[in-house]
Amino acid sequence: EKALQVFSEMYLSAAGMETITFNAAISACEKGGQWAKALILVSAMARRHIEFNTITFSAAISACGKAVKWEMGLELLSSMSSSKVESNMFTFGAAISACEKHGQWEKAVQLSSQMPMIKVDSNTITFNATISACEKGCQWEQALQVSGEMMQNKVNVDT
Repeated sequence: EKALQVFSEMYLSAAGMETITFNAAISACEKGGQWAKALILVSAMARRHIEFNTITFSAAISACGKAVKWEMGLELLSSMSSSKVESNMFTFGAAISACEKHGQWEKAVQLSSQMPMIKVDSNTITFNATISACEKGCQWEQALQVSGEMMQNKVNVDT
C-alpha cells in the first residue's frame, strides 16, 4: 500500500514517470494481490504513451494469475504483439502458471505447445508449471508427455 501511495504522488506530479517506475508499481500490485490496480497502471501507461516491455506484461499477467483472473492474463499475453512487445519465456511462464493455479491444464498445455512455434524457448519453470497443471487436472499421461518434451529439449530437470 505504501508503494502505491508513493507512486500515486509521483503520478499526480508526473515526476519521473517512465517504464521502470510503472513496472515497479505493477510488480508491487502483483505481490500485494492487487490485480485490478495493476491493470489500471497498464492502462495509464498506454494513455501516457509510456513504452511497455516484457516486465510490464509479466508482472500484470502474474497479478491476474494470483487472482482468479487467469483469462485476463491470457488476454494480456495475446495483446503483446499489438503493443509491439515480443513475448518470451517469462511472459509465457506467468501465463502458464496462472492457468496452473486455476486448474486450466488444457490452456497450460496449449500455451506450452505454442512456444516453439513462435520461437520462444521453454525453461524449467514453464515445463514444471505445465506438468503441475496436468497433475492437478489428473492428466498423468499428458504430464508424462510434457516431461518427455522437457527431456527432449534438454531442459535441466533439477533447477
